[in-house]
Amino acid sequence: MKAFLTLLLLCCLTFSYSQETPKLDNGRTPVVAKVDLKKDINNALDAWHKAASDADFNAYFNLMTKDAVFIGTDATENWQLKAFKAFSKPYFDKGKAWSFTAVERNIYIYEDQKIAWFDELLDTQMKLCRGSGIMKLENNEWKVAHYVLSIAVPNENVNDVIKLKESFDAKLTKTLKSKN
Repeated sequence: MKAFLTLLLLCCLTFSYSQETPKLDNGRTPVVAKVDLKKDINNALDAWHKAASDADFNAYFNLMTKDAVFIGTDATENWQLKAFKAFSKPYFDKGKAWSFTAVERNIYIYEDQKIAWFDELLDTQMKLCRGSGIMKLENNEWKVAHYVLSIAVPNENVNDVIKLKESFDAKLTKTLKSKN
């Protein structure tokens, strides 16, 4: 009898804690655990990279916000979405855009659970690169709002890289300073 009463008590406690998923004022279910959000963000980023690899222009750019920014590896590449589309279109049209595969990724979610930022180490045709950016939840879909791509340079090779880009950087710096 004691075992039956204990089991009955456990069942009552369990059922008293199970509640219907709360609804927001607009009738939508609130965003749940951060673990699920990170999974959704991870999936969106993987789909975005896959769309580029598959040269699927529409899928790639549909995973970006309308005001997205893409910062490329070249110092002159600060692309607003419209310009980035124009630059990218010929590559996608040829069926060969770029292929980035995340080998490591960290995702951080803002407390309102509508903005997230991330960094990722990528296996690319340029060897290891670093990507970082901001994701924004729009209409229940995570989209890239800002992305920065950089080539990962081992510390012991930095001086060699500086020598390679010294002339270009000097000219660009002079040009940019003359505009101010």
